[in-house]
Amino acid sequence: MKIIRKLAGCVREYWLWTILAPVLMIGEVAMEVTIPKLIAGFVDHGIGGDDMAFVLRQGGLLVLCACASLCFGAGSCVIGNYASTGFAKNLRHDLFHKVQGFSFANIDKFSTSSIVTRMTTDIQNLQNAFNMMTRMVVRCVFTIVLAVCMAMTISPQLCLVYCVVMPLLLFVLLFVASHVHPIFERVFRTYDRLNNVVQENVRGVRVVKSFVREEEEVKKFNGVSERIYKDFVKAERILAINNPVMQFCSYTCIIVISWMGAHLIIQSGNNDALGLTTGELLSMFTYSTQILSALMMVSMVFVMVVMATAAAKRSVEILDEKIDLVSPAEPVTTVPDGSIDFDNVSFRYSETAPRDSLENVDLHIPSGATVGILGVTGAGKSSLVQLIARLYDATQGTVRVGGVDVKDYDLTVLRDNVAMVLQKNVLFSGTIADNLRWGDPNATDEELRHACRLACADEFIQAFPEGYNTYIEQGGSNVSGGQRQRLCIARALLKKPKILILDDSTSAVDTHTDAMIRQAFASEIPDTTKLIIAQRVASVENADTIVIIENGTILAQGTHDELLKTSEAYQEIYNSQKKGSED
Repeated sequence: MKIIRKLAGCVREYWLWTILAPVLMIGEVAMEVTIPKLIAGFVDHGIGGDDMAFVLRQGGLLVLCACASLCFGAGSCVIGNYASTGFAKNLRHDLFHKVQGFSFANIDKFSTSSIVTRMTTDIQNLQNAFNMMTRMVVRCVFTIVLAVCMAMTISPQLCLVYCVVMPLLLFVLLFVASHVHPIFERVFRTYDRLNNVVQENVRGVRVVKSFVREEEEVKKFNGVSERIYKDFVKAERILAINNPVMQFCSYTCIIVISWMGAHLIIQSGNNDALGLTTGELLSMFTYSTQILSALMMVSMVFVMVVMATAAAKRSVEILDEKIDLVSPAEPVTTVPDGSIDFDNVSFRYSETAPRDSLENVDLHIPSGATVGILGVTGAGKSSLVQLIARLYDATQGTVRVGGVDVKDYDLTVLRDNVAMVLQKNVLFSGTIADNLRWGDPNATDEELRHACRLACADEFIQAFPEGYNTYIEQGGSNVSGGQRQRLCIARALLKKPKILILDDSTSAVDTHTDAMIRQAFASEIPDTTKLIIAQRVASVENADTIVIIENGTILAQGTHDELLKTSEAYQEIYNSQKKGSED
């Protein structure tokens, strides 16, 4: 019930259509079950009684009922589809809106591929189930109820056949549900894995081709696809029980009703009160067909509902996910300056992580300073800077920006004042200007060019035939790695941040361009605190402070000259790079 209430909240402005669709469907069913009753009178009193006036009158009623049934059914179909697509639109909006508020930890919990599956395949299954629940389920239930009631008015004896058949069918449906539902849950998890394989392959297609790994990737894909195939085949084998059982019950009912009806017609000839007319038997056949067809439809709807149950559970998991990074009730809405303080900070990505990524970090950076951060891969450099913009929360200790605990800031305000260029530089589909204006939607063309000149990007942009209107393909695949890095730096500069973080963001540019970018930073944004994570000593040797991180702890810090005298780790890095440069 909790899941149903949660999903019902996505109906919102479509509630009227959601109610109207089943109401019109009930009208269609009412007309359909009325028609056999009219046919019985048509046969017995009109044709049997040779009453042409009655035939015309009853025929007219039949035509009216048929037309009304058509109108009700068409209206229900149109309105039901409108309501179901609206429900899916709202659910998709709610899921996407919730995901936008996720922290990195929340996203790591579900995985990107799983979120994509939930917002595509799962929602499509829920949309289909919603449509069937508002129309087909209502049709089936009311057809069975009204047809049985009408049949009872004709012959209570023949209705006893339904009392035997329906419990049998219900037992079959419950048996199928208990065995099929776990399979569909497993299938959706496998779909997550399939999406992950496809995403990895498409994103890394250049690497796949350069290492000639196409066959291995095909084998990986086929393996996951084969698991989905086997699960679906297993589920379909169980579901295959439905159809023969339904057909058996349907034909058995017709045979039994035919046999019993023949006896009742004979009794009718003997003036027995329990007798049956020819027209009434014909109506009973029609009601039997309607009831059993409805039961057959229930079995088909049942399959969709079973699939949708698993999809609903997965969708509600996202809606119910507690976002662990939120703004406080009374947030600070102004960042005084770009000073940064780490007070005995420790951090691990999850409770199940084997060790802390950062441990007992004490670091104090004044506003406007330039800080270089060096360390081997996995030392904790990226973990350190991600705490500043509160992409993660420290496990222990306090991180302060402008003298204020980052947990006390409004998240939007904090992140607007901290610009980050991460290791994975991402550009989005659109023009270069569109991508740059992520930093400042209201930036003028001159401001765009100025930021690009600081990032040494203006020159190559102007070389493009369409300049700043050059279209960037998805992921920035039509520009080089160095160009992508410089565009991302320019985008960050447009925010005019109090803190600028470059996480190994100049690794793909040459040393001369790297030096020009650093020189531009020093002259153009002197009041901005700059944190530069780099692999090259040359990128940070002019920094006010250089921090050496190893295994999540600060091994040493100081200026370039101080570290050359006091830090063996820095000496080793410097000498190895100097020797490599000389060679």
